[in-house]
Order: sequence, then structure tokens, then C-alpha cells
Amino acid sequence: MGKYVFDKKQIKFRKVTDSVGNIVKTVLGYFITTVTLSIVYYAIFCSAISTDSERRLRKENRLYKKTYAEMVRKQNLIADVISGLENKDNVIYEEVFHTTAPNLYSLQGEDFLASSDSIPDEDIVNYTAAKVKKLEETSSTIEENFKAIEAVLKSKGSVMPPLSLPLADLSYVQTGASVGKKTNPFYKVEVEHGGLDFVAPQGDAVVASADGVVSSITLSRKGLGNVVEITHEGGFVTRYAHLSDIVVRKGQTVSRGKKIGSVGISGTSFIPHLHYEVIKDGVNQNPVNYFFASVSPREYAEMMYMSLSTGQSMD
Repeated sequence: MGKYVFDKKQIKFRKVTDSVGNIVKTVLGYFITTVTLSIVYYAIFCSAISTDSERRLRKENRLYKKTYAEMVRKQNLIADVISGLENKDNVIYEEVFHTTAPNLYSLQGEDFLASSDSIPDEDIVNYTAAKVKKLEETSSTIEENFKAIEAVLKSKGSVMPPLSLPLADLSYVQTGASVGKKTNPFYKVEVEHGGLDFVAPQGDAVVASADGVVSSITLSRKGLGNVVEITHEGGFVTRYAHLSDIVVRKGQTVSRGKKIGSVGISGTSFIPHLHYEVIKDGVNQNPVNYFFASVSPREYAEMMYMSLSTGQSMD
């Protein structure tokens, strides 16, 4: 490989042969220039043209940015509900069984064994030993709680509160507003709501939530409409309102699950539903607190969430 140069002294072209170093420099120059241009062209292409995946990701990011604040709000609400459930469980166990609720959250924690495959054997052994110890302690606590509950139930004069549901085949999605300040559907102002609303088809059977005696029957076109009150042992009274018909009489003894009437829209009612109250020594309680023995833990949590998050009553 070579090139020709003009020799002024001899007045003619003379062939000059390139050295190996010059050839290598020339090849490297071409290579570097080609790579640089390729990178520049690729960068321009990527910045100017988006793939379907990139467009989809950008759209999702914009959506997440818009919904992030709402997601945080809902997360905080769920955390508050869970905290409230824990406190309510302790209150229920204390009032009904005179003991504390089993704490299973101590079994949970960050499982570092799944985060790495290079943990020393000694750390794994220590971690497992600590877990076993915690399980043994929790198991012992649960066993003591059950023994305490059994002792209360077997004690003379022990009275169980009304723990059953007032409607058969009740789903958590039927749960409406519970006790507290709720917006009235007719006047659109906050008023005190003394019970728990259950949305149900008109005519569905309403049953007694515990054994007792029918202490009051009210027939009215105003307020709670047609109402049945049942007095139970231990100072408990349950109230069933907005009934379409009543199939029991005052003074009648009824057993748990006995039909006392049907769901209706009597009185001042927005839609057909059952307004259910639990009263202890003259004070209205939150009925959801007494359903833990009749539904699964998941259903209980969902009913609690629905009752707390519903801001408008149906009567």
C-alpha cells in the first residue's frame, strides 16, 4: 500500500510506501469515527422516536403521578382501620372474656432469609432459634387466653352477648353506616346514628341475634318505623327497625335465629334496609363489635371497614 507525492527537485511524481504504524493509525481513525457516529445517530434516534413500551411506561407514570396522593390517603385510612380493629379486639375480649386478645403480629417481621443467598450459617441458626422462641411464647399466651375464656364461660352466671347476625346469608357489601355522626339522606346534615344499617331486599327474614324476650313492639309511619326490641340477659337489648311486618308479640320468648319480622321500608327510610342496634345498660354500642364470632376474620375486617367509611345513613 502506498501513495504518490510530487518531487519538485526531479519534477516528477514519486511513490511513497506507508509504514505499518501509519496504516494502523489510519484504520483506528476510521473505526473510532464510525463508532462515534453510530452512537450519535443512535442517541438521536432514541430521543426522537419512542417505542410502544416506552410510550406505555410514560403513560403509566403519568397515571401513577396523578393517583399517588389518593393511594397514600387510602393507605393511611386502611392503617387507621387496622389500628382501630386491634383496639376494638382488645376491648371485645376484655368485656366479653375478661382477657386480652391474642397478638399474632409478633410472629410477623422482615424475613431477611429471602433477601440474600449468602447469609452465614450462624446467622440463620440464630434467626431460627429466635423465631422458635417467639412462637413458643405466643403459643403459650394464646393457650392461656383460651383457658381464661373457658373459665369465664364455665363460671356461674356467665352471660354471652348477642353475637349472631340479624340477617341470614349476610355479606360484608351489605354493610352500611354504623354508630356516630352520619349524614341524613333526607336533610343532608349530620345527625347521630344509633345503629348499623344493612342493605337487604324487602321481605328478607330478620332473626333474633340471641335468646331473649320481646320487650317492645312499635308500629309507626315515622322515625324507625316498625320496630321490635328484644331484651337479653346481661343488660343487653337489641333493636330491629324499618320492618315491613312483625311475626312475634310482646312478652314472647324467642331463641337465637328465630324469625321476628321482615326487611322493609317503614318509617323514615331511604331504601329497604334493616337498622340494627345493640344496647348495653342503656348505651348504644357498635353492633359490628359483636359479629366477630359469626363471620370469618376477613369478613369481620371488611364489615368494619365498610361501616367506618360509610358517611351517610339510610334513615
